[in-house]
Amino acid sequence: MTESDSPDNPDDVDRVLIAGASGGTGTELLSVLRPTEPIVRGTTRSHANVETLERHGADEVVVADFFEPRDVVEAVRDCDVVYCALGTPPSYRHTVGGRLVDRTGVSNLVTAALSEEVSHVVYESAIGVGRSKAGLSLPARLLIRGSLRAKGDAEAVLRRSGLEYTIVRPGRLTNAPPRGDVLVGEGGDSVSGSIPRADVARIMAAAPFTPDARNRTFEVVSRDGLSGTPTNLVHPDWAFDELDITEEQLRP
Repeated sequence: MTESDSPDNPDDVDRVLIAGASGGTGTELLSVLRPTEPIVRGTTRSHANVETLERHGADEVVVADFFEPRDVVEAVRDCDVVYCALGTPPSYRHTVGGRLVDRTGVSNLVTAALSEEVSHVVYESAIGVGRSKAGLSLPARLLIRGSLRAKGDAEAVLRRSGLEYTIVRPGRLTNAPPRGDVLVGEGGDSVSGSIPRADVARIMAAAPFTPDARNRTFEVVSRDGLSGTPTNLVHPDWAFDELDITEEQLRP
């Protein structure tokens, strides 16, 4: 599949990559994609996580350091769709910035995806990046200003790449069960609040098969987690049915 092709459903895709599969959202993505037709490849930085990822649904696991371009090329090889859930573990780097996987790792991933002619990249960013900064309180923005800048740079790299993409900016991530009632905004200053990682994973999983989601950036929160008054709401027709995600599965 070339970058000019757009997958209509998972049957059109042979292999997908979950970059950052050992993280919270990455693990949820494994669970969502496990029953689908494509081969699911997950990445982790540690050999100790391989068996865990396999239990969660990874058909293939690649141990990769996303600061190393050769590792990234190997991870992306033969993949048609890339889901990026890379993020910096909690540390002072979220504040001071510097060399973060949120920037360097994602940029390396985009470069590798171009060389492999990946058809679609889905990137998990965050509310607080770019024009969505109003959706995050000032103290929170200051605390993670380094990672927000890095994610903003990564978004820009992906948009300029020529790859087909969907950027998903979730609010504060929680480990609550999926709610299914998600508010989607567009344009930056749209929604704020929190959302379960499981709901983010389901939206990300459906994005490559959702024509409404192509080359767009969305802010997402759950209705239960909403803060303030939402604006600029949009209603993509998410391809949940293509992934056999039912309303019952989206309820706690």
